[in-house]
Amino acid sequence: MNTTSHSREIDQFDHRIIEALLSDGRMSVTDLAKRVGLSNTPCQVRLRRLIEDGYILGFRAVVDVNKLGKNHVAFTEVKLSDTRENALNAFNVAVRKLQEVEECHMIAGAFDYLLKIRTSDIANYRQVLGEKISSLPFVANTSTFVAMEAIKENGL
Repeated sequence: MNTTSHSREIDQFDHRIIEALLSDGRMSVTDLAKRVGLSNTPCQVRLRRLIEDGYILGFRAVVDVNKLGKNHVAFTEVKLSDTRENALNAFNVAVRKLQEVEECHMIAGAFDYLLKIRTSDIANYRQVLGEKISSLPFVANTSTFVAMEAIKENGL
């Protein structure tokens, strides 16, 4: 995967391919080609180039997390005790290993990171917070906000 600044510019057909795949990443190249107004071979070449150039990073299933028993969402603010590059890198490496953390964003503000954490219930979240989040490198303190309802998630 090439994500350097040497990626080629994309045109209207490339944008149409990306938009189509955002709504249905499993469509066949034939269906994709029809949808964007190309024949199969040019569409497949463009798709391969979009992947190689790093515009399309991968494909994945969007699952119903409620059916999987993971319907508790908490947003956790994390303040670090040290924000030098080595500390940030250590935190980043460690937080990527936690499966309960769906998203982690570095924030410019009163805290350093905002985590979206998905668990089965508040008791499980409490355990994740106490056992995993609080023991991540350089964590000084945390603050939690529990989501009551998801209005829009995963771009849907």
